Amino acid sequence: MSVVAVKGETVVAVLVIVAIVALLGIVLAAMYNSLVRRRNQVDNSWSQIDVQLKRRHDLIPNLVEAVKDYMAYEQETLSRVTEARAAAVAAGGRGPEAQSRAEGALTETLRSLFAVAENYPELKAN
Repeated sequence: MSVVAVKGETVVAVLVIVAIVALLGIVLAAMYNSLVRRRNQVDNSWSQIDVQLKRRHDLIPNLVEAVKDYMAYEQETLSRVTEARAAAVAAGGRGPEAQSRAEGALTETLRSLFAVAENYPELKAN
């Protein structure tokens, strides 16, 4: 074998290795960019959920105030709704699991409020 043939094979081998490393680098960069994009989508989705939950929390006092005059004998239900709202607002900084539990409890108390409100026809008229 001649020296030129050995050098040619070495150059080809080096080029193949460089191409494989470059391809691997491109694949890893694409995977990293995909993960970053997905993380940003998750962060954006959580932000949208947070906005809607804050809007919900802001509307609950209006709801309680609207039904308070008609439901004078249902103060326990109204106080449970207010307490559940406060717990849901406080759970916002404790992570998704705690927030989910608090929002579930708030939903249940709102269901009980709506069930009690069905007993007051004058409330439905307004």
